[in-house]
Amino acid sequence: MTAALPRQAAPPDEPGRPPETPGHKARRRALTLLIIVLLIGVPAGYLVISAAQSRDSGKDKESRYSATGLAEGWPSKVQRRLYQVPVPHPADRIACYETNNWKTSRLYVQFRTNSAGLDSFLEGMGVNRDALRKNDITVSSRDQKITGWKFTGAGPWAGLTHDQKNPAPTQDVVVNTADPEFPMVYVVSRTVP
Repeated sequence: MTAALPRQAAPPDEPGRPPETPGHKARRRALTLLIIVLLIGVPAGYLVISAAQSRDSGKDKESRYSATGLAEGWPSKVQRRLYQVPVPHPADRIACYETNNWKTSRLYVQFRTNSAGLDSFLEGMGVNRDALRKNDITVSSRDQKITGWKFTGAGPWAGLTHDQKNPAPTQDVVVNTADPEFPMVYVVSRTVP
């Protein structure tokens, strides 16, 4: 059997704790509630906001990558650099579309620029205007079908194929100079991943 230990009495010189008043009890409970809300509510709120932003971002990417044809707007800087399509300034009527598969990746770009912009674009690719061959439609019928491009309207039309050694892309360019001051440029740049 174990013997019960006697309780030690409080020292006589220490005053006892005063009883808790109702106001003090209410403040203590309010402080406890505030701490719980801050410890649980703030991280939970952050998670809700983060999840909503992530979902919205996914929807934006889904709509961009589910596009099935040219979409109005500039190709991204990464796309322009990867596919070596130096869209000049000024340019308007810009549209692009990218396709990727295990064999070949393609970037389709169209834009209208001025005469100096066309020269700048061609120089950025490493060619000049003399490389354009009159009435040479270098964009394949397959690529025309994907983009909806029809090279049958008012011309004159000129084209070139800029072949490069892998992994650098190969570009097919068609230029419509019906308005020589503002030529319309169509580019298909393809690369093997």
